[in-house]
Amino acid sequence: MKSPQHLFPDNFWWGSATSATQAEGAANEGGKGQNIWDFWHSQEPQKFHNQIGPREASAFYHNYKDDIALMKSLGHNSFRTSISWSRLIPEGTGDVNPEAVVFYRDMIDELKKNDIEPIINLFHFDLPMALVEKGGWESRETVKAYADYAEKCFELFGDQVNYWFTQNEPIVPVEAGYMNVYHWPCVVDFRRAAQVAYHFVLANACAIKRYRDLNLPGKIGIILNLSPTYPRSDSPEDVQAAHLADLFNTRSFLDPVTKGKYPEELVALLKEHDQLPVFEYADLDIIKANTIDVLGFNYYQPRRIKAKENFHPEEAPFTPGKFYDYYAMPGRKMNEHRGWEIYEKGVYDTLIDLRDNYDNIEVYISENGMGVEGEMTFADDSGVIQDDYRIEFIQDHLEWIHKAATEGCNVRGYHLWTFIDCWSWLNSYKNRYGLVSLDLETQSRTIKKSGHWFRSVAMNNGF
Repeated sequence: MKSPQHLFPDNFWWGSATSATQAEGAANEGGKGQNIWDFWHSQEPQKFHNQIGPREASAFYHNYKDDIALMKSLGHNSFRTSISWSRLIPEGTGDVNPEAVVFYRDMIDELKKNDIEPIINLFHFDLPMALVEKGGWESRETVKAYADYAEKCFELFGDQVNYWFTQNEPIVPVEAGYMNVYHWPCVVDFRRAAQVAYHFVLANACAIKRYRDLNLPGKIGIILNLSPTYPRSDSPEDVQAAHLADLFNTRSFLDPVTKGKYPEELVALLKEHDQLPVFEYADLDIIKANTIDVLGFNYYQPRRIKAKENFHPEEAPFTPGKFYDYYAMPGRKMNEHRGWEIYEKGVYDTLIDLRDNYDNIEVYISENGMGVEGEMTFADDSGVIQDDYRIEFIQDHLEWIHKAATEGCNVRGYHLWTFIDCWSWLNSYKNRYGLVSLDLETQSRTIKKSGHWFRSVAMNNGF
């Protein structure tokens, strides 16, 4: 066998990612409490594609042993999932659900038996409904409840888990729930959005402090979706617009969790427009003292920006869109199923930025993937989906990740979104992302062509 042309560093993580709500199912079983998605689907099922909610998802709760064996067969040496807060602590605070403790300990043990590193995330959009009713992430009570929940996880599972992540893509609930209508509570109010964003950053720091106070030997970080921001042109107006877009959409989270402080320019801008969140000065010391050890970097598409052209009335509610417009680059490569641009070099540019401007922090690609609608149309006579488009997508991104690694970027792994086609918020099962196809009626699993290809890459540590 030929040696891989693109050989990755030793001990590189090869695997995939999912979340509790999107994979576990058993939403009404095992003592689990209701979370925000269970509630919203019960109230407005028509908002979800084909009215499919998270009740069964991919049935990982019941099938985890077989699924983990399947991961192992496809070359996984690591796997990221999340703990469901509402499964572990059904009311968000108070009593721990013993059935959840048994499930998560058994699931993590099964991963370790198969030599798969468990990478555990604590929050992936699934706030317990009992806390939503008390104000959700707008309330400081939720920050305290989250820190207590995180500490309980560390105490219960800290002997099994070496890599923890506090949150996945915290900007998504901010944008989708408080600046758009894609997540509950579906309000458009930047001041409330800023408060939620601030509480996420504070909660991250509080969880890290609890972790370190326990003197556990592992590492802890956060997972951010880092879309590189490109100006339409080199004009000062376009460059400044892109700078502001990056400030709002990337550095508002990346800087406080890595550097321990917010960009001064962002703070001044929010203060000028009377949009600063409510905070306590003691919080800033907590944020400064509790930065991350490792960063998860989710990458799907770039952000392209041009100077403001669309009229924004002075009396209109404040939004970041006051300062820039989005720009569709002519001739761009697209995933038409998802409506997203495919720009593989973006992952490299961000890794270089982390190397040069963020102390070359330890980072791994925690999500990257391609959602495609109607994948069964690509199945062969035996029912195996011939997803060469996914193989091409992964390989093209890996080439740029490899280049970054050879240029000194501290990148230690690649996780595809996702292992088995999973439930995906309002999208439900419209677009499929998995290495393994899921039959919703029978819950049967079939490895796609990309799954076999991924196994070869992982086993050879390159391609």
